[in-house]
Amino acid sequence: MPRTALLRTSLVVAAVALLLTGCTSGADQSPGASSEPAASVEPELTGDLTVYAAASLKAAFDELATQFEQRHPSVDVQPITYDGSSTLATQIIEGAPVDVFASADEKNMQKVVDEGLASGPQLFATNTLVLVVPAGNPGGVHGLDDLGNADLTVVLCAAEVPCGAASATLLSDAGVTASVDSYEQNVTAVLTKVGAGEADAGLVYVTDAATTDDVDAIEVDGADEVVNRYPIVALAAAASPEAADAFVAFVLGDEGQEVLASLDFGAP
Repeated sequence: MPRTALLRTSLVVAAVALLLTGCTSGADQSPGASSEPAASVEPELTGDLTVYAAASLKAAFDELATQFEQRHPSVDVQPITYDGSSTLATQIIEGAPVDVFASADEKNMQKVVDEGLASGPQLFATNTLVLVVPAGNPGGVHGLDDLGNADLTVVLCAAEVPCGAASATLLSDAGVTASVDSYEQNVTAVLTKVGAGEADAGLVYVTDAATTDDVDAIEVDGADEVVNRYPIVALAAAASPEAADAFVAFVLGDEGQEVLASLDFGAP
């Protein structure tokens, strides 16, 4: 090939190469390629989480705590404190260090809110009452009217406890004056006494009756009209505020609601 032609060919090749390099560089700088910063990753939740919950929530919240820890392995949910909502509210008002409070009624939650210790509680479940007797029903109890029989041993929740207030309303609506042998400070105590045969009958939540084979449940008229509504809130002074907010959101979310529904709690 003549030298002039060879030189011309080399110049063409070089020009093409330079053009291709420019195109590639331009593509790399296109708006969609790298102009946006990388998406930020949410920091992993950490810390201990202290939860106070109504006694009737034990089965549900034990499961919810387990699932929450699986989702957030750097959060340690401390053993949950279960008791009557009135007792828990009093302890919180007196200074108990708590991150999350779940009450079985709005009245006791409002006590905490009124003290400025929390704001914006949200409803997450509902519950209703059922009459329970020891398995086999040795006392021959058939309905609410039998609770007025002085020959039977009857236990109810105390009036200040949500299940006690609901029981009083249910009995009043039915026109029944119960012959009560003892008043208990939480619904678990009522269930335990009836299940152990220490009482012939008592009123507990539907969800509690479903947790044991030691009692038989008897549905009563009017129970669906006396509904307990459960609110939950992260306390203003929570030691782990991010974890507390996340736990509340978890209970209110689809997974939390699925756990509650599986244990017979009603929707909020």
